[in-house]
Amino acid sequence: MWAVASHVLKNKLTRNKKYPLVLMLEPLFRCNLACAGCGKIQYPAHILKQELTAEQCFNAVDECGAPIVSIPGGEPLMYSKIQEVVEGLVARKKYIYLCTNAILLKEKIDLFKPTKYLTFSVHMDGLEEDHDFAVCREGVYKDAIEAIKLALSRGFRVTTNTTLFEGAEPGRVRGFFDEMAALGVEGMMVSPGYSYSKAPDQESFLHRDRTHSLFRRILAAPKKAWRFNQSPLFLEFLMGNKGRDYHCTPWGNPTYNLFGWQKPCYLLQEGYAETFAELMETTDWEQYGHERNEKCRDCMVHSGYEATAVDHTFGSLRGFLGTVRAVLFGYRWSRVKAAEEGAPSGEAGDIVELPVIESSQVADCGSVRTETKV
Repeated sequence: MWAVASHVLKNKLTRNKKYPLVLMLEPLFRCNLACAGCGKIQYPAHILKQELTAEQCFNAVDECGAPIVSIPGGEPLMYSKIQEVVEGLVARKKYIYLCTNAILLKEKIDLFKPTKYLTFSVHMDGLEEDHDFAVCREGVYKDAIEAIKLALSRGFRVTTNTTLFEGAEPGRVRGFFDEMAALGVEGMMVSPGYSYSKAPDQESFLHRDRTHSLFRRILAAPKKAWRFNQSPLFLEFLMGNKGRDYHCTPWGNPTYNLFGWQKPCYLLQEGYAETFAELMETTDWEQYGHERNEKCRDCMVHSGYEATAVDHTFGSLRGFLGTVRAVLFGYRWSRVKAAEEGAPSGEAGDIVELPVIESSQVADCGSVRTETKV
């Protein structure tokens, strides 16, 4: 938190309005899962075999200057230079979030040493049935739970990363938060899914109004045991708080991968730049955002809006006080609107009953097509 705060304030003092907070470093696209909602693994075989060199990774990190480096993929534990890259980033005192499905974590854990700079961010999309459905393979949830327990017992920092799609049932999501809190993870990150154009399943992505409704029902009356590894103002934005009508700041989470610096963000592919400076100077940032670009209309993901919320926190007294209030007293949203949708209205920590919204969820997982009804 201090590293992020000092980085933001430094840029505020120098009047730099466009600065990165998190570098999304993708050393490969290859993965050992084929999730129906993923657009990163749909490249031809010869691309999936390629990797960044460790030197390319270090150059990107040094050039960008963000205090946090997120290493997604693909599956980064399949990256042949992952140990070398993590050690190099720790030496640079960068805070690393190694985003993994945890299938290989038990096998690879001895490559790493516990440090405050390294966090395993484990992909967990809900309770066992929901997660295995989302990743199109049975047994992955149990493997991930075992890996999380092992990592925690070894002294590693562990968080979870959850993406929610159409058909998510608020009561089950709240139950999942309870399980992760009981497991002892340091924090949870949650975000609505974005419609990757390459993803096999295009029917399960959330529209903007549906995102607000879903997150109001999930985050109303949050339990005291829940710890989120993200800005409280971003969570209020997901709930539809009118005071959090944020605009995307795609430069806050720039992406570097096999093709270079991705324009304009982690989710859209509008070309690539050779250097970070070129990315910042040649990208027409004004043409992106939910009010300006049809492709961005329903996007509310953390990689676009978390940086906006953090900038608001440290960029104004109102934002800072709003963050403090949310931490101490819970998230603010329209209670009238939430009551109409059946959101719980109890005090934080209360056990509440949530009405069921019937919806169907379909995923096309390669040769197997499955459908569930909640």
